[in-house]
Amino acid sequence: MPPLTNFCPIPRALFVFRQTSLCYIVADMSVFCNISGNLVANWTHDNITCPSSNVIKVPMPSPSEQYWNRVVLQRSSSLDETGHVVWHLALCLLLSCMIIAAVLIKGIKSSGKAVYFTSTFPYVLLLILIIRSAMLEGSGDGIAYYIGAKSNLTKLTEAQVWGDAVTQTFFSLSIGCGGIVTLASYNNFHNNIIKDSCFCGFVNHGTSIFAGFAIFGLLGHMAHLYGQPIEAVVEEGFAMAFIVYPAGLTKLPGSSFFSFLFFLMLSLIGLDTQFINIEVLVTILCDSYPNVLKSRRGFVTFGICSLLFLLGLPCVTQAGIYWVHLLDKFAGSWLILIMVLSELIGFCYIYGVKNLIADIEMMIGKKSSTYWLIWKCSWLIITPVIAFAVLLWSLISVTRPVYGEVLYPDWGTAMGWCVVAFVLIPIPGAIVYKVFKGKGSFWKQVKALTSPSEDWHPYLDIHCVDRYSKEIVDLHHYAGPSIEKCEYVINCHFCVLVLFKVYIKHLYHINV
Repeated sequence: MPPLTNFCPIPRALFVFRQTSLCYIVADMSVFCNISGNLVANWTHDNITCPSSNVIKVPMPSPSEQYWNRVVLQRSSSLDETGHVVWHLALCLLLSCMIIAAVLIKGIKSSGKAVYFTSTFPYVLLLILIIRSAMLEGSGDGIAYYIGAKSNLTKLTEAQVWGDAVTQTFFSLSIGCGGIVTLASYNNFHNNIIKDSCFCGFVNHGTSIFAGFAIFGLLGHMAHLYGQPIEAVVEEGFAMAFIVYPAGLTKLPGSSFFSFLFFLMLSLIGLDTQFINIEVLVTILCDSYPNVLKSRRGFVTFGICSLLFLLGLPCVTQAGIYWVHLLDKFAGSWLILIMVLSELIGFCYIYGVKNLIADIEMMIGKKSSTYWLIWKCSWLIITPVIAFAVLLWSLISVTRPVYGEVLYPDWGTAMGWCVVAFVLIPIPGAIVYKVFKGKGSFWKQVKALTSPSEDWHPYLDIHCVDRYSKEIVDLHHYAGPSIEKCEYVINCHFCVLVLFKVYIKHLYHINV
């Protein structure tokens, strides 16, 4: 490319065509004229006519993208260049850890009250953004592209779309990571868990669809302003939340107010997610060592938040975004799918669907065989097949991690696989440990480990009815040493997995 002369220094406009006394900017492009081997930006100022064959367009980052990369992240060139700690991000990380510790310090009683606000208020903010975006010119085209006549329905035939949908569903509902199990453990014994499970699933997906109207309404307005098709302004991942959407908000009257609402909503969602994940860690540790840690729950919470702050520091360096993307790619999808498959195999095939249904009926009452037919199909066939197919496709189509146009070094890719191995090793490790530590032949141990324990029953004897009525034992020793060891190994594995999940989500929140 010829050298640049009289380089245009003015800020780039996002997807806007305009002529100034210095240069042209077209759709995030700086336009130059090739005059005798030199790229000249101000040829119009010098009354020089530039043939169309000599016009050269140079892509330039938008102002919001430059702010995200250079100011917020202070991003380095690659994972190899760690750089210094970005202190405003580190302070945000510290503040978030302090808020989480303060909310969870007294357990579910304090966090439950906080979640009432952090879970419901974002809906109010989201509704305000939807109403405002619906009033914008061009928003209808965005909605039509999102869910209407302009939707690209051929995307439904792509495996990538279904894989992302399944992974996002598991991730947002904390399936396979202990979040739902932990929160459900605080319910009354006879609470209708079937109804709650269906409600949570519909609300989760309904919220995603609801939020889409706010996003695509504004994107349609941006496309209208810039004279571009909607595909040209749609991005995914961090770019959508921190580059494209904020850039669109700047085009609105009262942009500062709506930007404040948007980032407040992201902050509350991030805090709400962290509440659940850290509650899982605290509950696992306190339940594993009740005699030591139950009365010291506040110290456990403070210790976990302090540890997560230290673990999050690499994510707030100049190379932090590369670490977050690496962990998200390796620990944010495959591990969840593997955990879900492990739970399905454990509950439905080893413990048995009949036992599982009997336990549920003991809590919610008897149901007909027709009622359970759809659940049996889901547990035994539909969900395992979908999860396994998505996992297999993800492993077959695995590619070397890339952030934007930055290719990760070999050691970074190896580090990602080490994360996967470190989290998965406890599963076969626990199996091998229990088989060889038990008494009797190999097959006898396998049979014993794949059968329900004789001491397995509800914690309180008042709930030990039906098939558990003759198995009441001392409440403080209901599980037996063997089961306690097994629970300890499983809890350690959940601890590691949830710790990585919390670690991955840090930058989503602190950059707000």
